[in-house]
Amino acid sequence: MKRFSRRRFFEKSLFLLPLPAILSFTNKLTSLEDLPISPLSGESDKERISALLKDKVPLIWTFTGDSITHGAKHTHGYRSYPEVFGERIRWELGRVRDVIINTGISGNTTETILQDFDWRIKQFKPNVVSLMIGTNDCSNEKVSIEAYEENLNLLVKKFRGLGAIPILHTPNLIIKELDPSRASLDKYVAVIRKVAIEENIILVDNYGHWLETAEKADGINVNKEWLNDPLHPDGEGHSEIARLMFKELSIFDPEASTCGGPYYEGKH
Repeated sequence: MKRFSRRRFFEKSLFLLPLPAILSFTNKLTSLEDLPISPLSGESDKERISALLKDKVPLIWTFTGDSITHGAKHTHGYRSYPEVFGERIRWELGRVRDVIINTGISGNTTETILQDFDWRIKQFKPNVVSLMIGTNDCSNEKVSIEAYEENLNLLVKKFRGLGAIPILHTPNLIIKELDPSRASLDKYVAVIRKVAIEENIILVDNYGHWLETAEKADGINVNKEWLNDPLHPDGEGHSEIARLMFKELSIFDPEASTCGGPYYEGKH
């Protein structure tokens, strides 16, 4: 069977689209080589991840972001959400040769990740890149809402340029009354959702999930049970972020320990 290049396949496919759709699509690309794999293959990113997880070839998962992803200080010694993710993938799903890398750094913004991209992301040649960022951007005068959107789009382009599947997270809910400098976080969250929709990216909407949970009259007291201070999740908050990610990737199992099931405890 003759093998076509991505460029040639794309060029042939254009003839099947109406002109407005062609212009809208191609205007977003700097070149045909920038085209992500998923639109050409006809598979969504979720389907691609599902297929990769069924394969025996080991994967490299890179997590990056700010102090929340870093898992610094506020977990009370419990696991951060990338660590919980590693337990689910490497132990519960039996993918022991998969590698989970966390390059989140406290205080970071989209700007600092872009500046440090080669060290933080590129060198690891990841199959999947998970990004949660915005809690610091919204309080940084150098990162306007317009700059933030531009930075997010550029990061996604860079992830896809490495052949990696991007996953975007909205940050967790914060207590704005105790940190007025981040009062605009919801506007930055809206940008994450917009970019995810426009670029067909997997979205783990922590902000929406936490807000919905907090608004339930008989629900969990999110501020007390999932946060350690106005901004940072505690150990349980990190577990909740991981569980929502499992659901979005269709690897959630309520019986599994990382998903909220009981942990094994042997005779001792």
